[in-house]
Amino acid sequence: MSANRPGPGGDTTDARQGDGKQPAGSLSAPSPMDVDAKAVSHSFRYSLSFPNIGQCIVINNKNFDRSTGMNQRNGTDIDAANVFKVFSKLGYKVNVYNDQTASQMVTILSAASKDDHSNSASFVCVLLSHGDEGVFYGTDGPLQLQVLTSFFRGDRCKSLVGKPKIFFIQACRGTDLDPGVESDSPDETTKIPVEADFLYAFSTAPGYYSWRNTTSGSWFIQSLCDIIGKYGRELELLHIMTRVNHKVAVEFESVSNSPGFNARKQIPCIVSMLTKEMYFCP
Repeated sequence: MSANRPGPGGDTTDARQGDGKQPAGSLSAPSPMDVDAKAVSHSFRYSLSFPNIGQCIVINNKNFDRSTGMNQRNGTDIDAANVFKVFSKLGYKVNVYNDQTASQMVTILSAASKDDHSNSASFVCVLLSHGDEGVFYGTDGPLQLQVLTSFFRGDRCKSLVGKPKIFFIQACRGTDLDPGVESDSPDETTKIPVEADFLYAFSTAPGYYSWRNTTSGSWFIQSLCDIIGKYGRELELLHIMTRVNHKVAVEFESVSNSPGFNARKQIPCIVSMLTKEMYFCP
């Protein structure tokens, strides 16, 4: 329950009472008046009525400076190639950037956010690297993931306002291991938040390792490309991601000689701020 006490019907924040100052954006007036205005008709699908579906940027980091202590990410080139193939077939203009430092990643995504996306329906970014919770690695060290994604906020990338901005992130988010558990169950002009219309698809849940096979690629990207390849022209994005979650969770289990690393599981984590349904095809 909020400690702030606005007038009847006013909005407030769920924050501890401070110095008594009115929080920005809260209301001190009585409840809003009803007006006899015609209801605005809204579509529940993102529009694809643009000359192109958009850009897809892939950052594929395989080799890391010795100072980082990070191992080579064998198998990631297979992921990058599969992503290129699948998203190109959907009509995206795909650009792959290999072995980028932290500053180079910032430069690439900052420049992309300044492009004119007026003729594009969406934007996709696929990040392949080492990571930790909230952190993504360049070849020379880490930076906060939010630094990369925030370039596309509504107040910083005007030509993507109201359009889906989709990030697929293949990276560890910690060092926990999932042992799995047996299951017996059967089988118009509108003001919008600057953080709206983002989807973040993480390869694993917060705090956990993310698994990658050195010859066939990561479990998450393998599954993502397989499901999009099969259903990308018919299913809505969150339905696609649910099937990706199922495939990773059910069809994969680690095989390792390292103590504690054998027979481990993984579940992707989808964080959606999308405000409409996202289809890759009309």
